[in-house]
Amino acid sequence: MRLADLLFWLWRALLAGRSRSLLSALGIAIGIASVTLLTGIGEGLRLYLLDSFSQFGTRLIAVTPGKTETAGGPPGILSSSRPLLLEDADALARLPGVEAALPVVQGQGEVRSRGLTRSTAILGTGPAALSGWRLTLVQGRFLPADDSAMPRAYAVLGAKVAAELFPGGDAPGSLLRAGDRRFRVAGVLAPKGQFLGFDLDDMIYLPAAHAQALFNKEGLQEIDVIYGAGRAEAEITAQIRRVLIARHGAEDFTLTSQQDMLTSLDKILSIIKLAVGGLGIISLLIGAVGIFSIMSIAQQERIPEVGLLMALGCPRRRILLLFLLEAVVLALLGGAMGLALLGGLKLLLALLAAGLPLSLHPLYLLLALGCSALVGLLAGVAPALRAVRLDPVVALRGD
Repeated sequence: MRLADLLFWLWRALLAGRSRSLLSALGIAIGIASVTLLTGIGEGLRLYLLDSFSQFGTRLIAVTPGKTETAGGPPGILSSSRPLLLEDADALARLPGVEAALPVVQGQGEVRSRGLTRSTAILGTGPAALSGWRLTLVQGRFLPADDSAMPRAYAVLGAKVAAELFPGGDAPGSLLRAGDRRFRVAGVLAPKGQFLGFDLDDMIYLPAAHAQALFNKEGLQEIDVIYGAGRAEAEITAQIRRVLIARHGAEDFTLTSQQDMLTSLDKILSIIKLAVGGLGIISLLIGAVGIFSIMSIAQQERIPEVGLLMALGCPRRRILLLFLLEAVVLALLGGAMGLALLGGLKLLLALLAAGLPLSLHPLYLLLALGCSALVGLLAGVAPALRAVRLDPVVALRGD
């Protein structure tokens, strides 16, 4: 059979049941588009989270007060704990292998300067935050290396706050008020972007002791321990635990590394991807059932035609190939429609949800087409085998 005859067979077969072919291809298209889109959103979200966490480096262990544990009391009760203090951060900063121990005190408040007022996030920390959190200065300097208990009243502004309060770009050296306290602006940071939806540029940085006084907080919300390259996380964790237990008299704190956070997020994302991917697989199965039905009907309708081909000496494997090719072409047509639908959905999402992370690697698109072809091949096997097992004489009679 020549290539032209083969193409003519396929073209006529697809046109013979246009409505059935279109519905089956549409089922495959919806399945391919949904699976690829959901996979792209899942991968985009994973990359977004990785990028967000990597802004602060990956060698970070967060120490937070309190520890949930099973004890002799009622279930679900938090164990009593001492607050984390600036002295704890200073003690952790002196550990071997630790580059910085950054105190964290966070709140929201109004800042005022030159008659302008705006509400912004206020973060209390230490001078090592510049390198520890990978911040970049564009003007002035960062918080000075003062005694953590009695620091001078300096503030460092995020890019957005600086642009709104000091549109002339003369923030360093100026005075501003945060709450009932006055600070001198030491410097301005370069744009940092967002972290899990939190705008890092809409923020001012104060010495932790001043932030504690501003928000009337005795303890720290967190201590971020940055350890050196080449040091084992388990080793640093053991040192932190030993020092804090010695200072507090009990393990009344929780240690969480960046890797722990990413592992937990990966598990959550995997569950979500499996759940939503199941919806796409159901659509693919519906498309496969449609192709199976079409091929079964086509096989019944073409029994005399198959008998004639056999009588003319056409090998059975060639007839098998014809039916399988028809199923694969139909599925590939659905896959192409699915990719076109995916392109339309991507444009729609760009308009309606511009911030949605979406990663469509070319490999995903090739896998989508390959998956559609495989679905068509599997759905077309049974009807094709029935066609080649026909007796030529019976087939010519159309029985």
